[in-house]
Amino acid sequence: MIDRYWPFLRSHVFDALIVAGSIGAIIELLATRDNADGVHDPLVLAIPGVLVITLPLLFRRRHPFGAPAFVLIAAVVVSFLSDRIVPNSFFVFLFVLAASFLFAMQSNRQALAGLALGFAAIFIVVHNDPKHASGDYVFVSIVYTAVWLAGIALGRKLTEAEAAQLEVERLEREREAEARAAVAEERARIARELHDVVGHSVSVMTVQASAVRRRLNPDQEQERAALEIVEQTGREALAEMRRLVGVLRRPEEGPALAPQPSLQHLDRLVAQARESGLPVDVQIEGEPTQLPPGVDLTAYRLVQEGLTNAIKHARASKADVVVRYADGSVEISVTDDGHGGGDGGGGGHGLVGMRERVTVYGGELEAGPRPEGGYTLRARLPVQG
Repeated sequence: MIDRYWPFLRSHVFDALIVAGSIGAIIELLATRDNADGVHDPLVLAIPGVLVITLPLLFRRRHPFGAPAFVLIAAVVVSFLSDRIVPNSFFVFLFVLAASFLFAMQSNRQALAGLALGFAAIFIVVHNDPKHASGDYVFVSIVYTAVWLAGIALGRKLTEAEAAQLEVERLEREREAEARAAVAEERARIARELHDVVGHSVSVMTVQASAVRRRLNPDQEQERAALEIVEQTGREALAEMRRLVGVLRRPEEGPALAPQPSLQHLDRLVAQARESGLPVDVQIEGEPTQLPPGVDLTAYRLVQEGLTNAIKHARASKADVVVRYADGSVEISVTDDGHGGGDGGGGGHGLVGMRERVTVYGGELEAGPRPEGGYTLRARLPVQG
């Protein structure tokens, strides 16, 4: 219950202090309303005089400059009506200091205007006090200025904190936008690569159907007609895939003519890493099985991403690649002994892309620093389904 209303209570603490200060000023006035000569201010003047000085600060949110200015002007006006309410009230003096503090929280021009207005009000109120001494001008002015300077310092800190918060929020929005763009780009890249993988499979199916059709006997008309439908459907599917994926390709990209890489090309990828100066140890555990083309490509990309991060960003001196075949799945892990965070040095979204790829095939991805140092990228991909 408290947590629910805490933001409201926190934002109105100062309002409660203003009301409490007004009540305190009235009580103080009633307790000391008789002066040494037995003369006192009538309550019809004293209580409204206190309230008109104190309560305007409740409207400081709507009138950040006008509310404290009204406090000082009201104090001046009341000092002409009574020579006791303003100079003899400790609570009223606190409200004058609060006005000084609120002035300092405004812009530079308004803060200076508030300082000047305060000096003028102090001079008039002290002058209207029949018991004033010359030192009163100096003392009240020094206290008023000290509070004003404290407000200036706090106002700058709050402005800097607000600017820093806005910058953090801006960077967070940019990071989220970049992450969304990275996911969209990775999905488009996956679609382009899957087009080549699936396109190759459909091409093989179409060629095989055509070959079988040509080997049929003349009397196998029904079989021939069925295979012709399969062949024609395959060609139409290929044509539609090329048109659809064409909108996903970048202008500088053309159709991929080379076959998509797979774990069969792992030795080539490792050789490139070694040529870049990174010693790589490769272990194949379990009995290698034929992987679906998409899963095979994703496993290759995971190793590629891990080695690329180790070379370019982690400043690693060695890396280990493990490919494990077990329980109807393939597990790939790339570990290094570098100092990177696995995020491409903060400027890339390779890990975002890898998560997107693994999610497409219902796999699991783990990535993070190792307790003994270095970084690990590990994924488990189901071979079926």
